[in-house]
Amino acid sequence: MGESKFKLSVLDQSPIIQGHTAVQAVGETLRLAKAVEGLGYHRYWLAEHHSIAALAAPCPEILLTRLAAETTRLRVGTGGVLLPYYSPYKVAEQFRMLEALYPGRIDLGLGRAPGGDRMTTLAMGGGQYADAENFPEQVQYLVAYLDGALPAGHPFAQVKVMPEVPTAPEVWLLGSSDYSGALAAQLGLRFAFAHFISAEGGAAVMRDYRRNYRSSRREPEPHTLVCVSAICGETVAEAEELAAAIDLRRLNMDKGVNAPVPGYEETRAYPYTEADRRRIAHNRRRLVLGDPPSVRDRLLAIAREFEADELMVVTITGTYEARLRSYELLAGAFTT
Repeated sequence: MGESKFKLSVLDQSPIIQGHTAVQAVGETLRLAKAVEGLGYHRYWLAEHHSIAALAAPCPEILLTRLAAETTRLRVGTGGVLLPYYSPYKVAEQFRMLEALYPGRIDLGLGRAPGGDRMTTLAMGGGQYADAENFPEQVQYLVAYLDGALPAGHPFAQVKVMPEVPTAPEVWLLGSSDYSGALAAQLGLRFAFAHFISAEGGAAVMRDYRRNYRSSRREPEPHTLVCVSAICGETVAEAEELAAAIDLRRLNMDKGVNAPVPGYEETRAYPYTEADRRRIAHNRRRLVLGDPPSVRDRLLAIAREFEADELMVVTITGTYEARLRSYELLAGAFTT
């Protein structure tokens, strides 16, 4: 993979495939992380979702502790912590501890999305909806806690964030619209765009981020990453077959069906309507699929369009073996 100027990384949502348990899904996350480290991938991020039957990881900050222990070189992190639910001070403590355990390997990706439906959001907030309007202030507090940079006259300036460590995690703002890009530029932080959520407008968001970037002590220069949904098969035909699971998974999401990721028996038996097929075609705009050369070329084209410094890939298929094989094929494509 070193021949490409783009660092290639993984976003793992810890999918629960039909017929498997959440415990198995978490085990497959650990297995995949160890495998892609050997393949030369650069980062491995874990997502945060709540009360979703298809996704097993509601607390990435806990899972990444084990993941970091199972690997040696990968940067590991969150994609991301949904900060409106939490105390910036407590998140700073958690990631200071992670940095103490695995110095120079921790990424703190931050998001403001709910990560679940309305009732789950209400439950997460103890009966109240989390106030995302305070997200910019939360981010500033969190970064200041991590860096020991609260002004001397601030009421919390004497509050220590333990453990005290000489390094700090990288902080990334995550988004699928212009909001987080603009905030990352204003605060001088790294920015990751979720193409796998929104295939429209991301390139303009990235350009605006770079144009409006304000240099900070943490990040003198802007740094960007684009995360793309991709499935790589030995052939284009095989990739099309593998995509059936994510096609039906996204269709279920559109219909409000909370179910595990479909296996291939389920996808073959599903009674698709013409409206379903149109919706699947619409959702395919967020998916790159094909044989290794075609997936590599399309990913590089997206990276160039977005002026991204790094590429991150999220892959969900109807079997864990096919998911791993897709990452293997992609790694090979980037070294040939």
